[in-house]
Amino acid sequence: MVAQVAPNPGHLALAGMERRVPKLTLITQNVDGLHQRAGSQNVIELHGNVARSKCFDEDVVVERWDETGEVPPRCPRCGGLLRPDVVWFGELLPEAGLEAAREAARTCDVFFSIGTSGEVEPAASLPSQAMRRGATVVIVNPAMAPSASRGFYVLSGPAGVVLPALVGAAWPGV
Repeated sequence: MVAQVAPNPGHLALAGMERRVPKLTLITQNVDGLHQRAGSQNVIELHGNVARSKCFDEDVVVERWDETGEVPPRCPRCGGLLRPDVVWFGELLPEAGLEAAREAARTCDVFFSIGTSGEVEPAASLPSQAMRRGATVVIVNPAMAPSASRGFYVLSGPAGVVLPALVGAAWPGV
């Protein structure tokens, strides 16, 4: 079903922003790959990607395997079961991705937190880490009240509306 879904205007606006700024790191908790399909290049997938499979036993991504009809299929290297390359409830985030996200938060000038409740750790602490290092933090969320911003800028509304408007205002005529 994920393969049938297209990137929305918010995904496209972020990809457009990436083409116009010197460096943009997109940190996502989404597992659908829509950011990459929209054209974003520098994406950290904190929770993995449902379009990939990995071996339960070796914890490595597996590109191809023999179709035997067995569900789930087996790893061609070790015979272990394959699973989606996503973080399941109770599992830790991959350390390399989490550290890359933390480094991006520590070194950014502007940090956007888009469409998230901001309550699930460790990702929820990234905006505060960015702010402590002097970054401007902007929250884009239709459910976030400006009074709950903790010193962040809040743009209330859906990402698919707010982000294209923001990109259009920053780069008129594009």
